[in-house]
Amino acid sequence: MPLRDGQVPLRRAPDVTLAVAEAVGPLAGEAVLPLRDLLAMISAHEWRKNGVPIRALGGTRIHPHYGVFPPTRQDYVDLVGTAPLPAGVDVAFDLGTGSGVLAAVLLQRGVPRVVATDIAPRALASAADAFARLGVADRVTLVPGRLYPDGRAALIVCNPPWLPARAGTSLEAAVYDPDGAMLRAVLAGLGAHLLPGGEGWLILSDLAEHLGLRAPGELAAMIAAAGLRALGRLDAAPSPRGARDRADPLHFARAREVVSLWRLGTSP
Repeated sequence: MPLRDGQVPLRRAPDVTLAVAEAVGPLAGEAVLPLRDLLAMISAHEWRKNGVPIRALGGTRIHPHYGVFPPTRQDYVDLVGTAPLPAGVDVAFDLGTGSGVLAAVLLQRGVPRVVATDIAPRALASAADAFARLGVADRVTLVPGRLYPDGRAALIVCNPPWLPARAGTSLEAAVYDPDGAMLRAVLAGLGAHLLPGGEGWLILSDLAEHLGLRAPGELAAMIAAAGLRALGRLDAAPSPRGARDRADPLHFARAREVVSLWRLGTSP
């Protein structure tokens, strides 16, 4: 799609200047963008402008930036909002914070301080904006370019990508995790970063199992191999429209999907 100074040079075209600038910065002169990318920028601008109301935050909105997965699914967020907090949590780690929604929920629940990490600069910028809007920026430390921060915490939360496959675009990175690399890294490092008696909350869908991308029982075996044990598990009914829409080509999997929060601890 041709652009001139960030705008589509057609008489009836909507003004996309701000949407493009939010995604790639101001454009001067002539430029060409794939239509798919331009539509994604427009969609992301609408999410950023209007925000996503979060039930676990009492309807307060999170405003995700372009390239950051919007927390439109509430099931996994609700699990973090209702799971019993370990005793004596002074600081929690939020690994791969993305929009910052899970860190925000933990702060809303009274966790005094959160250290949030992400390797994506766009995610860190989006999370920083969210914390500033919510008035909690002074209670969050953002750590760029790393999965785990230094030190240990009584609570470590992570919602890794749910599908162990390769993403088609950079915008799908929040959904696809090639060979489950992030999941494996989270499990491998959890024991070394948990305080004694602490918990790691792993939020994961079993959609990969229903699609044949992860074998039944494989996750439990990975947990055990990392020297961890399941202290408990909370399940939520899935919320996507595909679970109810029989025309959805993934209905066979979505109709059986369960989203879970695994409470993990170190093996005795």
